[in-house]
Amino acid sequence: MATPLTMYTTTWCGFCRRLKSQLAREGIEMVEIDIERDPAAAEFVMSVNGGNQTVPTVTIGDDVVLTNPSAKEVKRHLTELGAL
Repeated sequence: MATPLTMYTTTWCGFCRRLKSQLAREGIEMVEIDIERDPAAAEFVMSVNGGNQTVPTVTIGDDVVLTNPSAKEVKRHLTELGAL
């Protein structure tokens, strides 16, 4: 069973675009949520980033939250969780 990966983004975020393309190159699937279109997602991102809407924020399953991670860091977490 795959561990769900969610990336919270905005349309204008260059770091988000880069991470998304790097993960796609690695064949890593994700659900992308634009925090400017989803107020609940924006609230979540702020709750895990000290009140800031910092993107990309990535969640892996229910326990891992990463702020502005590298593709290597995401891949490492997925490997540790047995999702890769």
